[in-house]
Amino acid sequence: MRLEGKVALVTGGGRGIGKGCAVELARDGADIVLNDRPGSPDLESTANEIRALGRNCYPIEADVFTRDGCEHLVSSTLKMVPGIDILVSNPAFSRRARFLECPPELFEDTIRGTLTAGYHLSQLVARHMVQRDQGGKIIFISSVQAEMPIALCFAYGAAKAGLNHMMRSIAVELVSHRINVNAIEPGWIDTPGEHVTFSEETIAEEGAKLPWKRLGQPEEIGRAAVFLASQDAEYITGTVLPVDGMFRFAHCIREKTPQVMERPE
Repeated sequence: MRLEGKVALVTGGGRGIGKGCAVELARDGADIVLNDRPGSPDLESTANEIRALGRNCYPIEADVFTRDGCEHLVSSTLKMVPGIDILVSNPAFSRRARFLECPPELFEDTIRGTLTAGYHLSQLVARHMVQRDQGGKIIFISSVQAEMPIALCFAYGAAKAGLNHMMRSIAVELVSHRINVNAIEPGWIDTPGEHVTFSEETIAEEGAKLPWKRLGQPEEIGRAAVFLASQDAEYITGTVLPVDGMFRFAHCIREKTPQVMERPE
C-alpha cells in the first residue's frame, strides 16, 4: 500500500488505460478522483469497482479537451478532497487519416485533444501543487507513436511527441518544488477503442505477431503509473517510460540469426 493517504486525479478513467491506472492506483492505497467525458456510460461502474477495493472514489464528468472543462474538474476536485497528490493526465483524441487527405480540423482536434488538453490540465494541477507546497507526481500518458512514424497516425504521433517534450520542460521548471513529472509510453494496448477499430480476429492475429505474443493490458500501464506515483520513483523526473513489450523494436527481433561467414585466418 505505497500510496495510502494519497489522492490521485485520473482523467479518461472510465475505461481503457485510464481505468487501468485508476484501479491499480486504488489497489495500492490511493483514493481516486475519476474523470470522464460528460455522459460517459462507464464512469459510475468504474467508480463502484474502485469503491469495492475499499478506497474512496469521486467521479466527476468534465470535458478536459477545453480549458473551462479542466478548470471545472480541478475546482470540483478540490471541493471534495483536501489536495491532489498525483495527476494521471490521460486526454487523447485519435482518428486515423492519410496525410494527403486529412482535413485541417481533424489535425487541429488531435493536437487540441492530446497535447493542448495535457497543458491545460497539468498547469492547473501544478499550480495547486506548488501552492500546497507538498510536492506531487504528474504522469502523462504518452505513446510509442511519439517515437515511431506510423502511417495514418501522423497527427497523433506529432501530438504525443510534443507531449513528451512538454513533459521534460515542465519537469525542469518544477524540480525546485519537488514535483516529479514523467510520462508513460504504452505500446499496443487491448482497450475498448482497439476493438472498434479492428476485428477480434485481427487483434488476435496481430497480437500473436508481437514480440510479447500479445497486446498489453491496461492494468500493466496502471502498474507503471503506481511506480512513478510512489516514493520508489522519488529520484525519477523528466523521464519517458515505455511499457510496450518491445513493440518499438519488433523489427530488430529475428527468430533465426543470419549466418556469419567465417573469415580466413
